[in-house]
Amino acid sequence: MSEECTHDCSSCGSSCAERTAPQDMHEKCNEQSHIKKVIAVVSGKGGVGKSTVTASLASAMAKRGHTVGILDADITGPSIPQAFHIHEKASASEAGILPSLSRTGVRVMSLNLLTANETDPVIWRGPVLAGVVKQFWTDVVWGDVDYLFVDMPPGTGDVPLTVFQSLPVDGIIVVTSPQDLVSMIVAKAVNMAKMMNIPILGLVENYSYFKCPDCGSEHAIFGESRIDLVARSMGVKLLARLPIDPKVARAFDAGEIEDLQPNYLEGVAEQLDQPQ
Repeated sequence: MSEECTHDCSSCGSSCAERTAPQDMHEKCNEQSHIKKVIAVVSGKGGVGKSTVTASLASAMAKRGHTVGILDADITGPSIPQAFHIHEKASASEAGILPSLSRTGVRVMSLNLLTANETDPVIWRGPVLAGVVKQFWTDVVWGDVDYLFVDMPPGTGDVPLTVFQSLPVDGIIVVTSPQDLVSMIVAKAVNMAKMMNIPILGLVENYSYFKCPDCGSEHAIFGESRIDLVARSMGVKLLARLPIDPKVARAFDAGEIEDLQPNYLEGVAEQLDQPQ
C-alpha cells in the first residue's frame, strides 16, 4: 500500500493488494448463532413445490437427529409457517429476534411471523425485500444449528443475489418439474450459482409421475421426464424424482408436514448428511 494512501479506493488509480484482492461480502450472523451448513433451495420458476421440498427436507434432517432451521426468504409469498402449523408471532430478546419452533423443534423465521396479519400483502421494492432477508441472518438468534435451509423465491432477482452474496451458502438444491422449458429454467438457476461460485448439490424433480394406487403403474402427468439428460448435460447430480402425491399437499396445508409418511426427501437428507 502506498504511504500516501487516503484509504478512499473510489478516487485511487493504484493496483495495491487491498484494491485487487477479492472482497468477502458475507454478513456476520447474530453473535449467538452458530450455523454449520447453509443450504439454499432454489427454482427457476414458481409453482414447482420448492417450499414443500424445503419443509420436507428440513423435517427429514431433523428426524436424523440434527438441529435444523429454515430461513423463509420468499418474503412476498411466505408459506413455511403454514407447513409447520406455526401461527403465533415471533418474539425477541436483547440478543435479537427469536425464531419460532415447530412441534419437533425446527426453527423457523418468516415474515408471516412478524406481520400483524398473515394475509397482509407485502408491497415492497427489491432492495427492501433483500434487506429483510439479510436481517433474518444478522438479527435472528438461531443458536446452534447443524443445517439452515433457505427457502428462496423463484428466479434470479434481488433476493437470491442477496442470499448468495451475504450468506455463506454451502450449496444449492434446484427444484424443477417435467416441462418442455425445464432445461432452460434449470440452466438459469445453475448458471447463476456457478457465476456466484456457489456449489450445486443437485436437482430434485417434483411432480415427476403419478403412481396409480390400484394397479401400481406410473403415469407421467406432466410429460415424460428428461431430468436425467438435463442433469448430465449440466454436469450436476440428480438427487431425486418425486411423485405427485395428494397426501403431500394435504399435509402441507394442514401444517402436518413433519408427520407425513412417507417423506420422499429422506433419501436426499441421507445424501446431504454424508461426510464431504
